[in-house]
Amino acid sequence: MEPLLLISMLVFVMLLLLGWGMYSFYQSKQRKSEWGARVKGESIRVSPGKTLEKKSSTLRHSLEYLLERLGQVSKPKDQAQVSRIRDKLVTAGYRNSRAPILFLGSRIFLAILFGVSFLVFGTEATRDMSSPYAFPGILVLCMIGGFYAPQLWLSSSINKRKERLVDGFPDALDLMVVCVEAGLGLDQAMNRVGQEIIMGHKDLGDEFSLLNLELRAGLSREQALRNLVQRTDLADIRSLVALLIQTDRFGTSIGQALRVHSDSMRMNRRMKAEEKAAQLAVKLMIPLILFIFPSLMVVIAGPGAIRLMNNFADF
Repeated sequence: MEPLLLISMLVFVMLLLLGWGMYSFYQSKQRKSEWGARVKGESIRVSPGKTLEKKSSTLRHSLEYLLERLGQVSKPKDQAQVSRIRDKLVTAGYRNSRAPILFLGSRIFLAILFGVSFLVFGTEATRDMSSPYAFPGILVLCMIGGFYAPQLWLSSSINKRKERLVDGFPDALDLMVVCVEAGLGLDQAMNRVGQEIIMGHKDLGDEFSLLNLELRAGLSREQALRNLVQRTDLADIRSLVALLIQTDRFGTSIGQALRVHSDSMRMNRRMKAEEKAAQLAVKLMIPLILFIFPSLMVVIAGPGAIRLMNNFADF
């Protein structure tokens, strides 16, 4: 590999790591200030229906405009496909109306960016290859990777957000049981839970806040709960919504139903934990056989094998 190409790649990687480190430092500093305010007893109030928008720079506006133009070009004519992309973005936590267009534009932008990057940095690397199809093949693979990179990022964002929702859901359910048994109605209990849970689990608090906004806007409780299931796409919330809808229809005790559901959910979580613990021994067999066992064989049988080879060499 040419020294100039190697230096260029190292500089690119260093700049990328530096940018990622600065972004992580800024996020950790902001999170530290928020937790410091909570420790001091200061409540962080989030007014319903308002989103906190950060001041965007000119470069960000230009990039968003470029992504919108590319998204309009690559926008599919089938509205069902656009609706599926919008639903996935909502599940990941992006509710902006421009999000689907920006997502579609990011596909084209990253495909072009990866292709141009390969043309700049990969020309020298593929010059020594004997196959004439190596350069165009790798170029096409880079562009395909850039095109599908936003899809992989979206899937990762959805999974991470679902994990955060699942982590905060037991606390929200316990708070709902306490509120209902204290005499609050179901709507007031969900509103109170949304206000309290947002300090520890922001994603779940946002979902409850949006649920309360839909109820205030005039939607029926059943439809608002179904919208919650559609936004989160979680089995635990789907079972809770089905329980609340049945309780509302048949007029049974909400507090008792929530307590029974909370106990069953704890039992299911305990069974899942036991299942993962039982699978641990089987999963450890692969690294044990591939990495640890050969090393032990070299350490144990290596000196004896060397001594036998020396003895046979003397004959």
